[in-house]
Amino acid sequence: MQVLKFGGTSVGSTRAIEQVCSIVAQYKRKGDMAIVVSAMSGITDKLIQCGQLAGQCQEQYKSVLQEIETKHLDTIRSLFPITVQSSLLSEVKKQLNQLEALCDGIFQVGELSKRCQDKIMSFGELLSSWMVAEKLKQMGLNAAWKDSRDLIFTDAQHGHALVDFDVTDHQITAFFQHQSANFVVLPGFIASNADKDTTTLGRGGSDYTAAIIAAAMDASVLEIWTDVSGMMTADPRLVPQAIAIPRISYEEAMELSHFGAKVIYPPTIQPVMNRRIPIWIKNTFAPDDYGTLIQDNGEKPFPVTGISGIQKIALLTLEGSGMVGIPGFSKRLFDALLREKVNVILITQSSSEHSITVGILESDMLAAKAAVDSEFVQEIHDKRIEPLNVEKDLCIVAVVGDNMKNHHGMSGKLFGALGRNAINVRAIAQGSTEKNISAVINKGDVKKALNVIHEAFFESETKQVNVFVAGTGNVGGKLLEQLQLQQDYLQRELGLQVRVIALGNSRKMRFSESGIALENWKEELEAGHEMDQEVFAKHILDLNLRNSVFVDNTASDTVAGMYAIFLQHGISVVTCNKIACSSEYAAYKKLKDLARKFNASFLFETNVGAGLPVINTLNDLVRSGDKVQTIEAVLSGSLNFVFNHFVNGASFRQVVKAAQDEGYTEPDPRIDLSGKDVMRKILILARESGAVLEMGDIENHSFLPDECLNAKDVPAFYEQLDVHAGHFKQLLKSAADKGERLKFVARYHNGKASVGLQSVNPQHPFYQLEGKDNIVLFTTSRYSAQPLIVKGAGAGADVTASGIFADIIRTVR
Repeated sequence: MQVLKFGGTSVGSTRAIEQVCSIVAQYKRKGDMAIVVSAMSGITDKLIQCGQLAGQCQEQYKSVLQEIETKHLDTIRSLFPITVQSSLLSEVKKQLNQLEALCDGIFQVGELSKRCQDKIMSFGELLSSWMVAEKLKQMGLNAAWKDSRDLIFTDAQHGHALVDFDVTDHQITAFFQHQSANFVVLPGFIASNADKDTTTLGRGGSDYTAAIIAAAMDASVLEIWTDVSGMMTADPRLVPQAIAIPRISYEEAMELSHFGAKVIYPPTIQPVMNRRIPIWIKNTFAPDDYGTLIQDNGEKPFPVTGISGIQKIALLTLEGSGMVGIPGFSKRLFDALLREKVNVILITQSSSEHSITVGILESDMLAAKAAVDSEFVQEIHDKRIEPLNVEKDLCIVAVVGDNMKNHHGMSGKLFGALGRNAINVRAIAQGSTEKNISAVINKGDVKKALNVIHEAFFESETKQVNVFVAGTGNVGGKLLEQLQLQQDYLQRELGLQVRVIALGNSRKMRFSESGIALENWKEELEAGHEMDQEVFAKHILDLNLRNSVFVDNTASDTVAGMYAIFLQHGISVVTCNKIACSSEYAAYKKLKDLARKFNASFLFETNVGAGLPVINTLNDLVRSGDKVQTIEAVLSGSLNFVFNHFVNGASFRQVVKAAQDEGYTEPDPRIDLSGKDVMRKILILARESGAVLEMGDIENHSFLPDECLNAKDVPAFYEQLDVHAGHFKQLLKSAADKGERLKFVARYHNGKASVGLQSVNPQHPFYQLEGKDNIVLFTTSRYSAQPLIVKGAGAGADVTASGIFADIIRTVR
């Protein structure tokens, strides 16, 4: 015999029932079959609602009854030919009249007992299974309907009754031995007790019904037909990359179902596992898909088989110095929970016996708190233990696999992945069989955690990087262009899938959790919402995606002010904005400390030298134990461009305007020409070398007249450049008379820093510096005879974008 069970979605509509009957018909020559059927999808919830409303004396229960009736009568009318509908409609109406009478009685009394609740809920399975049986008969198959309450017997614990297997197995085998029908259809979920009252096996109990029958008949296979193609490595609604598990052991399936995998009801596995009967999970709507076969363990490609989770968890912690070395505390704790019928999902205890922590459903939290505090009232009064501590808004994520015990580092891999994504673990439990590692985390992190863990154990070839970009001007636009061009290369060569989740500029913001199409990002951004910096930042945090990177291409102090909150949430920050790192030293240090504390990257290579490896080179020197003695540098590509092009025949105003038009200066060129930008850069280098400096500690030998610096706006500034043209010509002439060239130089030495215009002779390394190039000379303990030189293009959107690009990749490698 084979046993097939069809879930609520499999019989949720006329088309679905027809599909079920078509699947059954294909088994015509494969031997006798028991077919267990759930209620039509949504009906059980409506039945529960109906009973509750009636018990509360609310007449709305009548409208819910009408919805239930309409659903079933409409299904009969569309499922069967009109010639046979009359008797079928009459039978359904008869059943529904009984349901209505029951609800009317509850309404009159104003009380809903658990016994009546079970009776009400039974109508869903009774009606759906009867319709399936009638449809099979109408197709010409030798089918019969049997009430499961005549076969499965339980205790009187309504809502979640315990099966009496001795009586049940005898009844099932006796029935099927004398059954002539090839296809016997039975309602799932329902049973009866010794008083012939209807009982239920718990929500999801139709799976259990099928398993009970399969075990009693020693069936060749139990097939669970549902709306997914088997068990998945994770919930595909939360982890889009989840894949089907073709084979899984009984023990693994039990662990995953216990920890929230909804494909199979947890008690289902035990009866068939004892008989070593395979369970095959199949998709009603894709019957050709292989699905998942549950049986004795076989070869698997990964040490971890699946990841699951239970939401709405509370942690209870009993602690106190009075517990140490005193026997019986654990027993009393669990006895107190047992009296309130509180199910314990997870247990962990400190090695000092100072505390015991258990995980329970949040719905049991108040009852558990009252029961435990009452049990230990004397110890709490004597201050030997603390009142029970309760934490809510938690969830459990569990990693399951038979092969985990054969692989080293499974726990390290799990908790390392969570830690790198700033997911705090509140409690940990691991069985001695090493088949399950469970972690309790905040409920807001569940989606992120499942994706992080899935990536760590199942997606070794590809790592997803989620990027949020602020600033889409020259640099931001070039960055997006480079990301688009390199997408295939990054995935093929580095195993990185870089997705731009958000774009924002001063006017607009756009989010897409699946990633913004970079080939038309401008149109996507224009179709977005009006920019609101607080909303932009909040949405990034609310998405809570793994491997998140915030990229700042702006010069905004408001955007720079967001870095701390991002780092505190484990979101890496990549920026070419120099404001944060050149602000007060305490603020700079706080960002560095936050990055370390929350395992996030804070990278700002492009703060100095655009795409040149200046800061990385300095960091490598310092980390390797070298001591920086002197830093000398030309750090402004715009100023170098200006003075390299300020030759006889060109006015200083013309050269500055050309530099701005080329994008080598800030929108307000005074930021560059005043030396303020270079001050920021040498300050950042000094700090990265270990110095504690503030901006006010840097000497600035400005070459700009005050009237230029203090002009009311940029046009007025350019007018002042013309007014003071003679001043700039004199600077040029003085240098030329000595055979030297003008360079704006930054210097750090012995804890002091300065910037200013200098003329350098032909023997100086700065003399030949052309165009917009930067150069940095590091004189250190190791590089004392000859400085270490970093030289190259230090300005321009392309090279700056490439430096940001490199930092993004660095955050995840």
